[in-house]
Amino acid sequence: MITTLNATGPEDLLAAVPLVLGFAPEDSLVMLTFAGSHRFHARLDLPADPDSSVEREVVVSSMLEPAVRHAVTRVAFVLYTEDRRLSRRLGAALARAFGEAGIEVVDLLRAAKGRWYPAMDPPTRPSRGRPYDADRHPFRAQAIVAGQVTADSRAALAAGVAPDDDGVAAVIPLVAGARRLAPEAVAALVRRHLEAHTTATDEELADLLVSMRDPERRDRCWTGHGRDAAPALMDFWTDVVRRAPPDLVADPAAVLAFAAWLAGNGALAWCALERCFTAVPGHTLGLLLARALDQAVPPTVWDREEDPPGDT
Repeated sequence: MITTLNATGPEDLLAAVPLVLGFAPEDSLVMLTFAGSHRFHARLDLPADPDSSVEREVVVSSMLEPAVRHAVTRVAFVLYTEDRRLSRRLGAALARAFGEAGIEVVDLLRAAKGRWYPAMDPPTRPSRGRPYDADRHPFRAQAIVAGQVTADSRAALAAGVAPDDDGVAAVIPLVAGARRLAPEAVAALVRRHLEAHTTATDEELADLLVSMRDPERRDRCWTGHGRDAAPALMDFWTDVVRRAPPDLVADPAAVLAFAAWLAGNGALAWCALERCFTAVPGHTLGLLLARALDQAVPPTVWDREEDPPGDT
């Protein structure tokens, strides 16, 4: 995965966004951060009502709080929208709030239909914009060489953790007779497949899902793994989530969210949490991971902390 992208202008920023998010955003506000104790990126849906000061304040606060928390000193924003008025109003609110917090806004752009514009483009003399093509940018080639995959949209990313109907149908009849594994057996099953880069059989999956109903056994699935195991964890738990029956998907979805957070893939983590909370809205581990993502807690804390993410 690419770890460094040296952006020097608007076209570079626009090419970097889908790479750092993992998908090409639509109707979104994206923030890239620079020069802080922890660099991170964030994406939010745009306010539904361009005239709502309350909605704008919620969006601005959601971006500003983690930036202040991590002592960020410079940021750039991209608003993906065709709505010029929304862009102007939200852009002005962002510039004002971040300026008051002592955070420099190095760029504030609006992107629509392959062109970029100043986010606060004046209504009387609007810019004609400039074309950009993120797919042909050198950053994209760099990502391909690094083996990094970018989804066409957030919906496409979410589809990657959607139910596999045939897989679910194969597991459902096995659940009633599934065994409740000992905690050590749960950890050993997961470890064996991680090391071999294999997926669980239907029978193993039924046993695993039934065992994960117990928090102690569930937690043996995600504790004890370092960041170097994150890619294998994501692969294994993505398969589990896709094949899990609806009433048993919350626990593996939360574990997948942990694996994605550990890998620095916040977009996938949120997609996993959506599946988790759809099944169990107040899922404890899911809420812990959501808190870590909201606070932009970096996965590097896993290298030096024994506390769960979000407890920092």
